[in-house]
Amino acid sequence: MISNSKKNQRVVSGMRSTGALHLGHYHGVLKNWVEMQYQHECFFFAADWHALTTHYKDPSEVPQHVVEMVVDWLAAGIAPHSATIFLQSQVPEHAELYLLLSMLTPVSWLERVPTYKDQQEKLKAHDLSTMGFLGYPLLQAADILIYKADLVPVGEDQVSHIELTREVARRFNFTYGKEPDFEERAKQAIRKLGKKNGKIYRNYQRAYQEQGDKEAIAKGRTFLELQQNISVADRERLLAYLEGMSKIILPEPDSILTKASKMPGLDGQKMSKSYGNTIPLRSSPDAIDKSIRKMPTDPARMRLTDKGNPEKCPVWQLHLVYSDDSRREWVQQGCSTASIGCLNCKMHIIEAVQAELEPMRERAKVFEKDPQAVRKIIIEGSEKARNQARQTLDDVVEAMRFSDF
Repeated sequence: MISNSKKNQRVVSGMRSTGALHLGHYHGVLKNWVEMQYQHECFFFAADWHALTTHYKDPSEVPQHVVEMVVDWLAAGIAPHSATIFLQSQVPEHAELYLLLSMLTPVSWLERVPTYKDQQEKLKAHDLSTMGFLGYPLLQAADILIYKADLVPVGEDQVSHIELTREVARRFNFTYGKEPDFEERAKQAIRKLGKKNGKIYRNYQRAYQEQGDKEAIAKGRTFLELQQNISVADRERLLAYLEGMSKIILPEPDSILTKASKMPGLDGQKMSKSYGNTIPLRSSPDAIDKSIRKMPTDPARMRLTDKGNPEKCPVWQLHLVYSDDSRREWVQQGCSTASIGCLNCKMHIIEAVQAELEPMRERAKVFEKDPQAVRKIIIEGSEKARNQARQTLDDVVEAMRFSDF
C-alpha cells in the first residue's frame, strides 16, 4: 500500500524493449504500473538504448519489439491519458544528462553495482566488456533524474541502482549547487510560507540541524510538499536549506518496493523467455489450454490412484498465484488422497488464466489492427516527456555554468 505522503508524486519506470510480454512481466511489473498511474504522475518508457547493452550486434528488431511491448502495456491497462508512454531514444536529453553525469561519477561506483558482475556471469554468451554495459546503471540514473522523479518502483535486486542514483544526484548537487545568494533566496521563500508556516519550517530546521533529529527531515519534506503557495524552485531551495545544503538541482528519488512476484513458468521455474516456459499475454485460448494441460506434475502420480504431494508439482505454484485459500485446501486434500486427478487440478488454473487474459486480448485487438495508433501514442508521449526533460537539462547546464553560448 502507498502511504498518503507519497500520493501524487512523480513515478518513473521503464522496460527494456525485448518484444512481446508474458505473464511474468504482468505480475512482476505491469499490475503495479496500472495501479500507480491513478495515484501518481507516471512516466513509463520503452528502454531501447538499454536493449543495446546486450544486443548491440543486431539491433534491427528493436523498433518492432518496442511496438509489440507497448501494445502489451496498453492491453494490460496502461492508459495514455493517465500515464506518459514514451520511447527513451526519442528523448535525447537522457543521453546528454548521462554524458554530463559521467564526468563526475567514479568508475568504482559503477563496478561495485551488484548486478554488474552477476549479469556478466549469467550472460556469458554476450560480450559485455563494453563501456555501454559498465555505464548502464548511470544511464538508468539519468533516465530517472531527468524527470526529477520522486519514486521509482523496483524489485529488491534493483535497490542498489536507486542508491547509485541518489549518490550521483547528491554528488552533482554538492558540486554544482552553490547558488548565488542562496541563503537570502531561501529566507525569502520562508517568508512566502506565511508567519505560521514559516515558524513550523524553522522548527523542523532547528530540530535537524541543532539536535540531529532525522525525523524532522521527513516531517519537513512532507510539510513542504503540502505547501501550495510556493514555486517548485522555492520548494527545492527550502528542502536543501532544511538540511543545511545548497540548492537541489537533481532531487534524490526514493525506491518503492513492488510486491515480490516470481511468476512460475510452465515447468515450475521462474517464468522467463530464456527457459521457454512462458505464457504470452496475447496467447490464444487454445494455446493456453494446451500449454497448461501439458504441464508436468508430481512424478509420483503415475496413475489416478497414486497419492501426490502438491509441493512437488509445478501446477501448485500457479495455484499460489491464482487460487484462494479454499481452492488451495481442495488441491492439497485432493492431491494427497488421490481423490482428484491432475487434469481436474489444472482446469481451475486454465479458467483463471483465461479470465485474466481475455480482456487483454480484446484491448490488444484494437491496436494490433492499427499499429499507427500505437506509434502516435509513443510519439505524443515522447514529446511530452521531452518537454519535461528539457527543463531539467536546462537547470543542470545552468548550474554547471556551462551555458554561455
